[in-house]
Amino acid sequence: MSHATNDHQAFRDALGNDVQPLRKGRDKAALARAQASPSEAQLARRASAQQAGDDQRDFLSDGFVDLLGAHDPIEFRRDGIQIGVLERLRHGGYAAEARLHLLRMPVIECRRAVFGFLRDTYEHDLRSVLIVHGRSRDDDGRSNVVRSYLNHWLKQFEQVQAFSSAPAHQGGLGATFVMLRKSERARANNRERQQKRRG
Repeated sequence: MSHATNDHQAFRDALGNDVQPLRKGRDKAALARAQASPSEAQLARRASAQQAGDDQRDFLSDGFVDLLGAHDPIEFRRDGIQIGVLERLRHGGYAAEARLHLLRMPVIECRRAVFGFLRDTYEHDLRSVLIVHGRSRDDDGRSNVVRSYLNHWLKQFEQVQAFSSAPAHQGGLGATFVMLRKSERARANNRERQQKRRG
């Protein structure tokens, strides 16, 4: 008996009778494992990292702001925007292409919601949107605090051309119409349509 045969027999003896050779066609290890669902800790870390990333992109401030009068309408227009645009906005002359409801949300959540909403509506080439925040009777009422912050945030968002409290039949002081500027993509599409018309 050769030395190699002795080694083979010694190996077989060490394995015992419980080990069976692989059958033909099944001589490969299965590399694909079932995907394990993430643990709660992994999900929390993922959410925290995503939130940190969102907060870094969110430039809106939630520091101290002067409270507006609870019964005072808000309005704003950037330099270069015609007063007629603001007038039409004030009277609900532009249909709301999207709406955001901030009712009963804490200020910090309102800030995140407003930022995400304006970013998404601008990316989807929407121009006129309505933000519903509710109305307070008192200057320090929750809805008026949110409205005061909204007045501050909308001015920080460079894509906002103008905004105004909605007319009474569309929410009055409890809602704000916002006009966004055209995205570069929308301007290019507009130029292309005009060139086709000219022939």
